[in-house]
Amino acid sequence: MDFGLIDVLKQKKHETLPGKPAQFQMAHNVRQIPEIDSAPAHAKKAAVLILLYPKGSDWHFVLMERTSRFGNDKHKGQISLPGGAYETTDADLSETALRETEEEMGVPISDMNLVAPLTDLYIPVSNFHVFPFYGFCESEPTFYPDRKEVAEILEIPLAHIQHPDNSRLTNIKISKNILLKEVPYYDFQGKIIWGATAMILSEFLTLLK
Repeated sequence: MDFGLIDVLKQKKHETLPGKPAQFQMAHNVRQIPEIDSAPAHAKKAAVLILLYPKGSDWHFVLMERTSRFGNDKHKGQISLPGGAYETTDADLSETALRETEEEMGVPISDMNLVAPLTDLYIPVSNFHVFPFYGFCESEPTFYPDRKEVAEILEIPLAHIQHPDNSRLTNIKISKNILLKEVPYYDFQGKIIWGATAMILSEFLTLLK
Protein backbone atom coordinates (compact mmCIF):
# COMPACT_ATOMS: atom_id res chain seq x y z
CA MET A 1 0.00 0.00 0.00
CA ASP A 2 1.30 3.42 -1.00
CA PHE A 3 0.82 5.85 1.90
CA GLY A 4 1.86 8.77 -0.30
CA LEU A 5 -1.83 9.67 -0.51
CA ILE A 6 -1.76 10.60 3.17
CA ASP A 7 1.13 12.97 2.57
CA VAL A 8 -0.85 14.55 -0.26
CA LEU A 9 -3.89 14.96 1.99
CA LYS A 10 -1.82 16.63 4.68
CA GLN A 11 -0.33 19.03 2.13
CA LYS A 12 -3.75 19.84 0.69
CA LYS A 13 -4.99 21.10 4.07
CA HIS A 14 -2.86 24.20 3.54
CA GLU A 15 -4.32 24.95 0.10
CA THR A 16 -7.40 26.95 -0.82
CA LEU A 17 -10.41 24.68 -1.17
CA PRO A 18 -12.03 24.24 -4.62
CA GLY A 19 -15.30 25.37 -3.01
CA LYS A 20 -18.76 25.75 -4.52
CA PRO A 21 -17.72 25.43 -8.20
CA ALA A 22 -16.39 21.93 -7.45
CA GLN A 23 -19.51 21.01 -5.49
CA PHE A 24 -21.79 22.26 -8.26
CA GLN A 25 -20.19 19.88 -10.77
CA MET A 26 -22.31 17.17 -9.12
CA ALA A 27 -25.34 19.29 -8.24
CA HIS A 28 -28.70 19.50 -9.96
CA ASN A 29 -29.43 22.89 -11.55
CA VAL A 30 -31.90 23.76 -8.79
CA ARG A 31 -29.14 23.53 -6.18
CA GLN A 32 -27.12 26.21 -7.96
CA ILE A 33 -29.63 28.95 -7.15
CA PRO A 34 -27.95 31.15 -4.48
CA GLU A 35 -31.15 31.55 -2.44
CA ILE A 36 -31.50 27.77 -2.16
CA ASP A 37 -27.82 27.10 -1.53
CA SER A 38 -27.42 29.63 1.32
CA ALA A 39 -27.95 28.38 4.88
CA PRO A 40 -30.42 30.40 6.98
CA ALA A 41 -29.56 31.37 10.55
CA HIS A 42 -32.01 28.79 11.95
CA ALA A 43 -30.47 25.84 10.05
CA LYS A 44 -29.40 22.86 12.14
CA LYS A 45 -25.66 22.17 12.13
CA ALA A 46 -24.27 18.75 11.19
CA ALA A 47 -20.95 17.23 10.22
CA VAL A 48 -19.91 14.31 8.00
CA LEU A 49 -16.65 12.49 7.35
CA ILE A 50 -14.92 11.10 4.28
CA LEU A 51 -12.98 8.30 5.96
CA LEU A 52 -10.20 6.80 3.83
CA TYR A 53 -8.52 3.52 4.71
CA PRO A 54 -6.28 0.92 3.05
CA LYS A 55 -7.92 -2.29 1.87
CA GLY A 56 -5.98 -4.76 -0.24
CA SER A 57 -3.86 -2.71 -2.62
CA ASP A 58 -6.29 0.22 -2.86
CA TRP A 59 -7.50 3.14 -0.79
CA HIS A 60 -11.20 2.94 0.03
CA PHE A 61 -13.76 5.16 1.72
CA VAL A 62 -17.03 4.21 3.35
CA LEU A 63 -20.60 5.28 2.67
CA MET A 64 -23.84 4.08 4.20
CA GLU A 65 -27.28 3.33 2.83
CA ARG A 66 -29.68 4.79 5.34
CA THR A 67 -32.52 2.71 6.75
CA SER A 68 -36.11 3.54 5.94
CA ARG A 69 -37.42 2.95 9.46
CA PHE A 70 -37.85 6.55 10.52
CA GLY A 71 -40.79 8.25 8.81
CA ASN A 72 -39.53 11.77 9.50
CA ASP A 73 -36.08 11.17 7.97
CA LYS A 74 -35.94 13.25 4.79
CA HIS A 75 -32.99 11.18 3.55
CA LYS A 76 -34.18 7.66 4.36
CA GLY A 77 -33.00 5.05 1.91
CA GLN A 78 -30.38 7.36 0.41
CA ILE A 79 -26.61 6.89 0.27
CA SER A 80 -24.71 9.19 2.59
CA LEU A 81 -21.42 9.80 4.32
CA PRO A 82 -21.24 8.87 8.00
CA GLY A 83 -22.16 11.82 10.17
CA GLY A 84 -25.01 13.58 11.87
CA ALA A 85 -26.29 16.46 13.92
CA TYR A 86 -24.11 18.63 16.14
CA GLU A 87 -24.74 18.17 19.87
CA THR A 88 -24.02 20.75 22.54
CA THR A 89 -21.67 18.27 24.24
CA ASP A 90 -19.43 18.25 21.13
CA ALA A 91 -16.36 20.45 21.46
CA ASP A 92 -16.73 21.46 17.81
CA LEU A 93 -18.01 20.17 14.49
CA SER A 94 -14.93 18.02 13.88
CA GLU A 95 -15.82 16.13 17.05
CA THR A 96 -19.35 15.76 15.72
CA ALA A 97 -18.02 14.10 12.55
CA LEU A 98 -15.85 11.67 14.53
CA ARG A 99 -18.48 10.88 17.16
CA GLU A 100 -21.20 10.21 14.61
CA THR A 101 -18.89 8.02 12.52
CA GLU A 102 -18.08 5.96 15.59
CA GLU A 103 -21.76 5.65 16.50
CA GLU A 104 -22.94 4.73 12.99
CA MET A 105 -20.00 2.66 11.76
CA GLY A 106 -18.50 1.31 14.99
CA VAL A 107 -15.01 2.62 14.19
CA PRO A 108 -13.32 3.91 17.39
CA ILE A 109 -12.47 7.59 17.37
CA SER A 110 -8.94 6.66 18.44
CA ASP A 111 -8.47 4.83 15.10
CA MET A 112 -9.44 7.84 12.98
CA ASN A 113 -7.08 10.64 11.98
CA LEU A 114 -8.86 13.85 11.04
CA VAL A 115 -7.01 15.92 8.44
CA ALA A 116 -9.04 18.98 7.44
CA PRO A 117 -12.47 20.42 6.61
CA LEU A 118 -14.06 20.87 3.22
CA THR A 119 -16.54 23.55 2.14
CA ASP A 120 -19.80 23.60 4.07
CA LEU A 121 -23.14 23.30 2.27
CA TYR A 122 -26.83 23.66 3.03
CA ILE A 123 -29.46 20.92 2.54
CA PRO A 124 -32.83 22.70 2.16
CA VAL A 125 -35.08 19.62 2.38
CA SER A 126 -33.92 18.81 5.93
CA ASN A 127 -32.69 22.29 6.93
CA PHE A 128 -29.19 21.03 7.78
CA HIS A 129 -26.06 23.15 7.41
CA VAL A 130 -23.46 20.43 6.81
CA PHE A 131 -19.74 20.73 7.55
CA PRO A 132 -17.70 17.99 5.82
CA PHE A 133 -14.27 16.75 6.93
CA TYR A 134 -11.82 14.23 5.52
CA GLY A 135 -9.48 11.87 7.35
CA PHE A 136 -8.07 8.37 7.36
CA CYS A 137 -7.38 5.15 9.23
CA GLU A 138 -3.86 3.75 9.03
CA SER A 139 -5.20 0.20 8.70
CA GLU A 140 -8.43 -1.38 7.44
CA PRO A 141 -11.15 -0.84 10.08
CA THR A 142 -13.69 -3.39 11.20
CA PHE A 143 -17.17 -1.97 10.85
CA TYR A 144 -19.93 -2.58 13.39
CA PRO A 145 -22.82 -0.59 11.88
CA ASP A 146 -25.75 0.64 13.90
CA ARG A 147 -28.55 -1.27 12.21
CA LYS A 148 -31.15 1.24 13.38
CA GLU A 149 -29.57 3.77 11.02
CA VAL A 150 -27.47 1.78 8.56
CA ALA A 151 -29.11 -0.63 6.12
CA GLU A 152 -25.87 -1.36 4.24
CA ILE A 153 -22.23 -0.31 4.28
CA LEU A 154 -20.60 0.53 0.96
CA GLU A 155 -16.80 0.17 0.84
CA ILE A 156 -15.83 2.07 -2.28
CA PRO A 157 -12.38 2.07 -3.88
CA LEU A 158 -11.20 5.65 -4.31
CA ALA A 159 -10.08 4.83 -7.87
CA HIS A 160 -13.64 3.74 -8.72
CA ILE A 161 -15.20 7.07 -7.81
CA GLN A 162 -12.38 8.94 -9.60
CA HIS A 163 -13.06 7.17 -12.91
CA PRO A 164 -15.07 9.44 -15.24
CA ASP A 165 -17.24 6.54 -16.46
CA ASN A 166 -18.79 6.33 -12.99
CA SER A 167 -20.03 9.95 -13.04
CA ARG A 168 -23.40 9.95 -14.80
CA LEU A 169 -26.83 11.59 -15.17
CA THR A 170 -30.23 10.14 -14.28
CA ASN A 171 -33.79 11.16 -13.44
CA ILE A 172 -34.75 10.92 -9.76
CA LYS A 173 -38.28 10.95 -8.38
CA ILE A 174 -38.12 12.69 -5.01
CA SER A 175 -41.86 12.71 -4.33
CA LYS A 176 -45.13 11.63 -5.90
CA ASN A 177 -45.31 14.75 -8.05
CA ILE A 178 -41.68 15.85 -8.39
CA LEU A 179 -39.21 14.35 -10.85
CA LEU A 180 -35.72 15.82 -11.10
CA LYS A 181 -34.28 15.38 -14.57
CA GLU A 182 -30.62 14.88 -15.47
CA VAL A 183 -29.34 14.68 -11.92
CA PRO A 184 -25.55 14.13 -11.65
CA TYR A 185 -24.59 11.06 -9.63
CA TYR A 186 -21.80 8.59 -8.96
CA ASP A 187 -22.55 4.96 -9.72
CA PHE A 188 -21.31 2.15 -7.50
CA GLN A 189 -22.62 -1.32 -8.28
CA GLY A 190 -25.96 0.13 -9.29
CA LYS A 191 -26.22 2.37 -6.23
CA ILE A 192 -26.98 6.03 -6.94
CA ILE A 193 -24.83 8.48 -4.97
CA TRP A 194 -26.31 11.93 -5.50
CA GLY A 195 -27.27 15.17 -3.78
CA ALA A 196 -25.15 16.57 -0.97
CA THR A 197 -23.03 13.41 -0.75
CA ALA A 198 -22.06 13.64 -4.41
CA MET A 199 -21.35 17.37 -4.05
CA ILE A 200 -19.03 16.79 -1.09
CA LEU A 201 -17.22 13.97 -2.89
CA SER A 202 -16.88 16.16 -5.98
CA GLU A 203 -15.00 18.82 -4.04
CA PHE A 204 -12.80 16.22 -2.38
CA LEU A 205 -11.90 14.62 -5.71
CA THR A 206 -11.17 18.04 -7.19
CA LEU A 207 -8.90 18.75 -4.26
CA LEU A 208 -6.99 15.52 -4.92
CA LYS A 209 -6.42 16.54 -8.55
